[in-house]
Amino acid sequence: VQLQASGGGSAQAGGSLGLSCVASGNINSFHTMGWFRQASGKQRELVALVTSAPKTVYGDAVKERFTISKDNAKQSVYLQMNNLKFEDTGFYQCFLDWKGERTLGLGTLVTVSS
Repeated sequence: VQLQASGGGSAQAGGSLGLSCVASGNINSFHTMGWFRQASGKQRELVALVTSAPKTVYGDAVKERFTISKDNAKQSVYLQMNNLKFEDTGFYQCFLDWKGERTLGLGTLVTVSS
């Protein structure tokens, strides 16, 4: 399985961006997908994830601003990022947890200017 992310780019503070990530290969619906991010000089942190339930979990820094969703038929996960802050700048990497294994995508850069 491989993950291909798209979206991201640059936005001003207060603006919005969207990320998409699609999994290649055949996976069933019993999986978790989500996003990590890492800013320069900081540790990687969980942005959000969505389970097969589906249940969503958000990092404290993005609650009530970001929305994650998943389309099982398209094997895709989406991240809508609203009210962006400078601190949201970073390298965003999607992941898939399936059958006990984690797959990480190559990621995409998000830059927010204040």
